[in-house]
Amino acid sequence: MQHILVLGGGAAGLAAALAAAQTAKGSARITVLDRNSKVGKKLLATGNGRCNLDNRDISPERYFTSSPKALRRLLDAVNEAAPLAWFEGLGLYPRTDEAGRVYPYSNQAADVLALLEHHLAALGVELRTGCTVRSLSQSRGGYDLQFETEAGRESLRADAVICAMGGEAGPQFGTDGFGTRFAAQCGGRMAPLYPCLTALQCARPRKSLAGIRAKGCASLLDGTDGRVLAREMGEVQFTDYGLSGICIMQLSGLLAPGRGPKQPVIALDLFPALSEAELSALFARRAGLLGGAAEFWLGLLPAKLGRALWADAGLPEGARALPASAWPKLAAAAKCWRFEGLTPCGWKQAQTTGGGLLLDEVEDDFQFKGCPGLYFVGETLDCAGSCGGYNLHWAFGSGILAGRSAAKRRPAPAPRKKRKT
Repeated sequence: MQHILVLGGGAAGLAAALAAAQTAKGSARITVLDRNSKVGKKLLATGNGRCNLDNRDISPERYFTSSPKALRRLLDAVNEAAPLAWFEGLGLYPRTDEAGRVYPYSNQAADVLALLEHHLAALGVELRTGCTVRSLSQSRGGYDLQFETEAGRESLRADAVICAMGGEAGPQFGTDGFGTRFAAQCGGRMAPLYPCLTALQCARPRKSLAGIRAKGCASLLDGTDGRVLAREMGEVQFTDYGLSGICIMQLSGLLAPGRGPKQPVIALDLFPALSEAELSALFARRAGLLGGAAEFWLGLLPAKLGRALWADAGLPEGARALPASAWPKLAAAAKCWRFEGLTPCGWKQAQTTGGGLLLDEVEDDFQFKGCPGLYFVGETLDCAGSCGGYNLHWAFGSGILAGRSAAKRRPAPAPRKKRKT
């Protein structure tokens, strides 16, 4: 009987194991190894515990990669696998919000995991936890795996191996980067890893604003020439180290080593619905009605945020009367508030891993080129999605494709026994 080994019990790994079991229909033994005490630990945290498992508007433009041409090919295959329809076939009933984000109707990530575990158990898939992978090598047309448990070192042989161990992001969920390291050990070409979908540290953070949130437009600029590289609308959160919020996290995906700007700058527009001239006129009218800085921001911005803008525009605090030239200065500051010296926060805060095994290194079924029966899926690959269900669409879809392909492979013939003489 063919043995399919899945390394990693996250979204991609569980989807791969279940898809393989559905395809094999009892003709294969399927084993999942995970280093955590329970599978699905990171899945439970997605969507703030609600599991944003897909998006109705999947497109290549929502992903960060160094290989956009290969991404289109693979994303077409993932879309063809239809992860959401696959889930509905398992019994999941989804709901979609106004932004196209898809959740289970219960809004409970635990229900998605329980649904997967139910079907895995029904199809006889073995889930082994507390297993730390040490090495994997080709042997007799298959693969030999060495791993450790509390009981000691063990080994398994498999006809096909699906590597779904993620990248470096979220070490608190049990990821250790083995997947991407192993891909490199196999001779795969790699894009440098970087924390993706994460907050940004600033060289001069406004610590006094920590905890304040404001809606607006955040732009990523190239500080060397002032070019606008991308814009995101949404809520910005000020922190004691810099900036956070979904729109900031989206822009962090563009800071890939070697591809991002050498001097990244975030420019905040806190009044995107108004032109600079319109905002200047609004400020001038309010000055006549409300007086100095203390009352000026009532109904516009949080007082602390307004005072910080006032200071950045070079306006004297507490002044009861200002010249007409003050309002264009304040409007300019509010429309383009610059934050410089940006660096992504570390792996613990990152939602996903940017970089990884180049997409050109895998076939349409995510089999590693030149290594029959070896697959890399999910976060091990150089493909990171935006916030909003794009990463789970990729994880589930790539896992489904790899699982189905692995189950259709014919195992290598067993070596002939030598005759007794």
